[in-house]
Amino acid sequence: MSNRRLIVSGSPHIHTGSSVKSRMWGVVIALLPALAFSLYAFGIGALVVIAVSVLGCVMTEYLIQRYLIKGELTITNGSAVITGLLLAMNLPSNLPVWIVLIGCVVAIGLGKYAFGGLGQNIFNPAILGRVFLLISFPQQMTSWPLPMVNRASYLDATTGATILGKMKLNELVPDNVDLMGAFMGQMGGSLGEMCGLAILLGGAYLLVRRIISWHIPVSIIATVALFSWCAGINPLVSILSGGVLLGAVFMATDYVTSPMTHKGMVLYGVMIGVITMIIRLWGAYPEGVSFAILIMNGFTPLINKYMRPRQFGERKVK
Repeated sequence: MSNRRLIVSGSPHIHTGSSVKSRMWGVVIALLPALAFSLYAFGIGALVVIAVSVLGCVMTEYLIQRYLIKGELTITNGSAVITGLLLAMNLPSNLPVWIVLIGCVVAIGLGKYAFGGLGQNIFNPAILGRVFLLISFPQQMTSWPLPMVNRASYLDATTGATILGKMKLNELVPDNVDLMGAFMGQMGGSLGEMCGLAILLGGAYLLVRRIISWHIPVSIIATVALFSWCAGINPLVSILSGGVLLGAVFMATDYVTSPMTHKGMVLYGVMIGVITMIIRLWGAYPEGVSFAILIMNGFTPLINKYMRPRQFGERKVK
C-alpha cells in the first residue's frame, strides 16, 4: 500500500505557463520605454533616482526578510524591483537621495510587509511611498526639472511648473496646451508620466502578453475624458497631462490591490477617474491620480465582496 497522500489545494485549479516571477519581469519589460525616455529627458538625475529607488526597495525587502521575518528570500521574483521602478517613475529627477530612500522604506516596509508581504498588502506600495513623500516633503516633491535641460546635472536642475500646476494657478488655459508636445514628453513632471507614447507602448505589451486586461485602463481613461468634456475641458488635455496614463496602465492594474472580476475592475476604474478629476478641479493639489488609486485600493475588498464571480455549478437566482 502506498504512503502517498493526496493533497487538494483551494480553487481555482488552473494551470498555465505563467508565474509570479514571469509576470513581474514582464511589467519591468513594459516599463523600459518610459524608463529609457526619462533617462533621455533628464539624464544623470533620472539615473540617480531610478538606481537609488530600485536598490533601496530591494535592500529594504532583503533586510526585512533576512532579519525580521527570517523566511525565504524572494527578492529575485522581481516584485521589489517593480516597486522601486514604479516609485521612481512617480518622483522628480532632482529628488535628494535620502528622500528617495525614505520612500523605499515606506513602500516596502509599511506598504508591503506591514500587511504580511507580497499578495497580502491592501495598498499599492509604490503609490503609498509616493503619497507619503508628497505629504511629508511637498516642496521637494513638487519641484519639477524641465526635460532636455541641464541633463548633466542632478540637484541643480532647472525647474518649472507642470501643465496641471499652471492650469491650477490659471496661468495656462487648456486650449493653449501643446497636445503633441505632451504626448511626446515635452513637459515637466515625474520621470514616468511625461511621455504618453512610451506609456502606451508599455501598455500594449502588457495587453498582448495578457499581464493586464483592458478593463481598468480603459475605464479610467474614458471616465477622465467624459468628466473633462462635461467640465468644458479638452479630454486630451486631462489624459495627457499628469499621471493619468501612468496610473491607468501601471499603477491601478496591480493584481493584489485591484478587484478580481471584470465588473469590479470597471467600477474601480470609473471611481478612480471620478476622484482624480474631483481633486484636480476642486482639491488643493493639481494632480489626484495617486490619491484616487490609494482611496480605491481601500475599497477593493468591498468591491470583491459584492461583485464576486459565480461559483462553478452555481445556479443564477432569478
